[in-house]
Amino acid sequence: MGVLVRAEITPQSSSASAQAPSPIRALLIVAHPDDEYEMAGTIYKITKELGGAVDQVIITDGEAGYRYSFLASRYYGADLTIESTGRAELPRIRRQEAHRAALILGIRHQWFLGERDAKFTLDVHEVLSSWNTRRLSKSLVDRLQKGNYDAVFVLLPSESTHGEHKAATILALEAAQAIPENRRPAIIAADAAQEQGETYQPLAGYPVTATTSVKPVFGFDRDVHFGFNNALSYAIVVNWVIAEHKSQGLFQTMVNHDRFEDFWLFNLSGNSALDRIRPSLEDISRDPATAEKGIVPASSNGR
Repeated sequence: MGVLVRAEITPQSSSASAQAPSPIRALLIVAHPDDEYEMAGTIYKITKELGGAVDQVIITDGEAGYRYSFLASRYYGADLTIESTGRAELPRIRRQEAHRAALILGIRHQWFLGERDAKFTLDVHEVLSSWNTRRLSKSLVDRLQKGNYDAVFVLLPSESTHGEHKAATILALEAAQAIPENRRPAIIAADAAQEQGETYQPLAGYPVTATTSVKPVFGFDRDVHFGFNNALSYAIVVNWVIAEHKSQGLFQTMVNHDRFEDFWLFNLSGNSALDRIRPSLEDISRDPATAEKGIVPASSNGR
């Protein structure tokens, strides 16, 4: 058992690390109502243990998620697997599910931008050309300016991920560029994985998606154990979140699937943003069962 923390973040001096960091203020910008899964353990720790605040912007209405809704159809009393019914009912249902998941994670505010969730595609150009990007960009810039956030969490825009995930991240990055660099939050990409070692390359044609490193700069281990007889872990909280999104039947198979939450820092964040949130990243990654604090090499991890 251990906490995944990458050595790219350099430890601070003992006097600096002894000072408790200010609670972090973060904004989560995602495409779909269940995308908080990728960093659910981290959000929970920020809000429930470290006294921070997390808000959430959800860009689409989630209506395309009807295909695996057979079990949820019985639960909600409507045949959501029929496309016309699913598309009509799911925006309301998925918003309610997102609210319940937010209560679990301690998410403070949610904003639903209501862009149509058309279909699954890997083509980010197709998504961006179909969305009202001018409206979305204005909403995101306004939210960043009003929120005065320390960090913005988005999904890692890898080539193999959903085109709407990539589009949401690109819009978030472009919105962050409108914030003066000395006030710009750290823009952090998240990806949940079964094992360590994933690498990332910027999305072709979108230099704004470049990160400071190929490998993640820090991470969170959902399998850290604590509590009576060391029997509990953050995976339990993640499973609570999955269970709230009942309309997404295939998503329910992700229970206990991914152990690690890995994070990359985008280049446009700037050094000042990383310096501001460095102590908070250390606290997020710290094992609650030990008194140790600070950065440890990834090689120290084990079960």
